[in-house]
Amino acid sequence: MPPVSAAVDAARGTRRRKDVLRAYLALTKPRIIELLLVTTVPAMMLAARGIPSPWLVFATLFGGTMAAGSANALNCVADADIDAVMKRTSARPLPRHQVPTRHALIFGVTLGVLSFAWLWPATNLLAASMAVGAILFYVLVYTMVLKRRTAQNIVWGGAAGCMPVVIGWSAVTGDIGWPALVMFGVIFFWTPPHFWALAMKFRDDYARAGVPMLPVVTTPDRVARQIVTYSWVMVAWTLLLVPATGWVYTTFAVATGGWFLIVAHRLYASIRRGEPGKPMKLFHMSNTYLTLVFVALAVDSALSLPVIGLPF
Repeated sequence: MPPVSAAVDAARGTRRRKDVLRAYLALTKPRIIELLLVTTVPAMMLAARGIPSPWLVFATLFGGTMAAGSANALNCVADADIDAVMKRTSARPLPRHQVPTRHALIFGVTLGVLSFAWLWPATNLLAASMAVGAILFYVLVYTMVLKRRTAQNIVWGGAAGCMPVVIGWSAVTGDIGWPALVMFGVIFFWTPPHFWALAMKFRDDYARAGVPMLPVVTTPDRVARQIVTYSWVMVAWTLLLVPATGWVYTTFAVATGGWFLIVAHRLYASIRRGEPGKPMKLFHMSNTYLTLVFVALAVDSALSLPVIGLPF
């Protein structure tokens, strides 16, 4: 019997370790990181006008993953009280007491320090500094100030999520070119329609937590109008990259942009008719849209088509 008992204890210990590892991984919000990485590689390919060094791509993605994981973990620490009262986030590690708050804080800070220590020698000081700047902006400006005080929180706070394309560009070139700023703008204007659609679905959650997301403080009609407005600006902004790209990117930017606008206008029309609309349809397709636009950018860059217009 003792050997059996020892085997059971060992199995339980293994399960506990796996549960702890999963909890720490959950603090980094892997699904959000995936989307950030999807935009980083195409930005690096556009900067290189082809396929950059595999080592540089790996180094940038690895450091960027640690930076994003740091920001998300620290966000979980700062938002633990909010997450505990929202159904959508109540299963996160801190509300469920799977990770002590102090340990989560140390984990988040450590990831941030490691990201800088990795990115500086592996890429350059500019890329490493911007990664740290993105962490600080997301945690200190968005999470701790904007999120709880203004309905424009996601508009300005979303700037942190735009940084991976600029970091990827600077890792290749050592500077910040105008195409990097255009890519930044694409994600900047994409973020409000994407997040407001989610907030429309979980309006009661945000209201319960006292977070003034736009759907909480104004009417669905106004939210839908804002979504349409930002969608038009976003699609128009994607076309600013046309002088630095070729027909593959241009074709996909126009086609997928038209698709996005149709879904946004349908949401607005249904709400104007007094119907609840389908905001989650827009939310899910917005992820697909952004992926397609940046994959098209990567393919276009890999083809190394001639650049028309201003040099960079």
